[in-house]
Amino acid sequence: MSDDHLIEHTVQQQELLRGHFLHVVRDSVRLPNQRLATREYVVHPGAVMVIPMLETSEGLRLVMERQFRYPVGQVMVEFPAGKLDAGEDPFVCAQRELLEETGYSAAQWARAGVLHPVIAYSTEVIEIWFAKDLTLGERQLDQDEFLDVFTATPDELMSACQQGLITDGKTLTGLLWLQNVLSGQWSLHWQTAS
Repeated sequence: MSDDHLIEHTVQQQELLRGHFLHVVRDSVRLPNQRLATREYVVHPGAVMVIPMLETSEGLRLVMERQFRYPVGQVMVEFPAGKLDAGEDPFVCAQRELLEETGYSAAQWARAGVLHPVIAYSTEVIEIWFAKDLTLGERQLDQDEFLDVFTATPDELMSACQQGLITDGKTLTGLLWLQNVLSGQWSLHWQTAS
């Protein structure tokens, strides 16, 4: 089945902002009906999110973070995540972000899939990784990075979602993956970290 009747084609591109983190452009596009329209969006380098699974004597717990997010003006509960450095392999980024933000390293990793968090106005793609066989070391936060690390059970996190206490889109998607993995509906292919 062809999607040609849906595709928009770039006619011209204008850079609106090139900041330290954000790159914003405005494109003039030709629509399928041949009319012109404008599309403004953020060009993003991509990111990773890690779902760290910690086996304890009481059962499975997930390593989570609490971090103030300036654009929404509140502390958010999230899975560890971070953006890719230029040319960085997503698996390397996942390992780096987990260690830097939480202090944990993982012996086993599984790539679950990808998430497009804001398709209407950003090129951002987030790779979802699971991590297990965790070992706690020392966090390596950037000097301007402030976050709390805690653990919670899957049931506690699902309850927090239901109560509206977890509203971060990538974390909600991660919990959907986790729920399906734990139920046996979805499988993961684990690999050993090198």
